Amino acid sequence: MRIGELAAATGATPRALRHYEQAGLIASERAPNGYREYDAGAVVRVRNIRYLLDAGLTLDDVRVFLPCLDGDVTAGGISPKGLQVAKDRLAVIDARIAAQVAVRERLAAALREAT
Repeated sequence: MRIGELAAATGATPRALRHYEQAGLIASERAPNGYREYDAGAVVRVRNIRYLLDAGLTLDDVRVFLPCLDGDVTAGGISPKGLQVAKDRLAVIDARIAAQVAVRERLAAALREAT
């Protein structure tokens, strides 16, 4: 399938698919006309990549899960390395939330003082 078909089947943009390919997460063959051609398994792989990205992981984090991207990443057990990546990413997200809460509290306090 071509990049537009893969994009339509997965909800990813063609730009995102090219980015995933550049990052080494998916692969394509080139047709004689230069168009990218993906096999049917790319649909599952891209959906899994998007699932992991939506869960807060980065593309670098997703690389840890390469061995299981062609199956059901939600059903299988997680490797110790994958578990550590998820814990580390959660810590980063928690730190960002804490920083945003602190900013919100400072702004709320400033508004209370101003009124």
